Amino acid sequence: MLDIGYPPSILTRRILMINLPQKLECLVVCHARGPRPRFPRVWKTRKRIGTISKSQKLVNTIKELSNVKEEVYGALDSFIAWELEFPLIVVKKALKTLEFQQEWKRIIQVIKWMLSKGQGQTMGTYYTLLNALAEDGRLEEAEEFWTKIFSRYLEGLPRIFYTKMISLYYKKGLNEKMFEVFADMEELSVKPEQVTVRMVGNVLQKLDMHDKYEKLLKKYPPPKWEYRYFKGKRVTASIQSHVQLSRPLNQ
Repeated sequence: MLDIGYPPSILTRRILMINLPQKLECLVVCHARGPRPRFPRVWKTRKRIGTISKSQKLVNTIKELSNVKEEVYGALDSFIAWELEFPLIVVKKALKTLEFQQEWKRIIQVIKWMLSKGQGQTMGTYYTLLNALAEDGRLEEAEEFWTKIFSRYLEGLPRIFYTKMISLYYKKGLNEKMFEVFADMEELSVKPEQVTVRMVGNVLQKLDMHDKYEKLLKKYPPPKWEYRYFKGKRVTASIQSHVQLSRPLNQ
């Protein structure tokens, strides 16, 4: 008699459906390639171990402490006690959150603790510390820190540091110190921003130094155009008439 059944190779590739309860509806597949079985989750965890949740936990821990240095440093040390490596990304995100909340004292404490560990020695961290010292009204500490980084990174210091110190002296009315920082910029061939030129020009006008004011405007004239974003594309636009001057740069 002839055997009209299916060969074994075909039987092994067939998909078999098994009747299961309604709560456990899934698809069972043989050893051939196919979809994996799906089972419903018995529970859902709410624990998140990402850097965002860790940074938020760090912020909440710091804000509950007092301003005592030993207490803050002890809490920060216990926070990273079980970390294999220094959580630099977590601390950076926590600093961004504190900066958004304008917690300048906490920013100063965290950055000084991080620098004492030998971590975060970058220009971004230095500028965040300088900005926090200036916003918190610690003029002497800001000047001391400025002198330290200026002597260490004499020719490689970004322009934003000079702008911050000039704006700090401008708000405090320390004209001589502001002129010293501006002179250092010119000596090191650092082109000042238009905001810096405007602040120095205002002080020169108040002191009736019209000759120096004219020389300043002649050396650093106001720009006639600037970059603007129009429908997601960067274009060159006139500052006076606010009219588009050229085509988008990516065309």
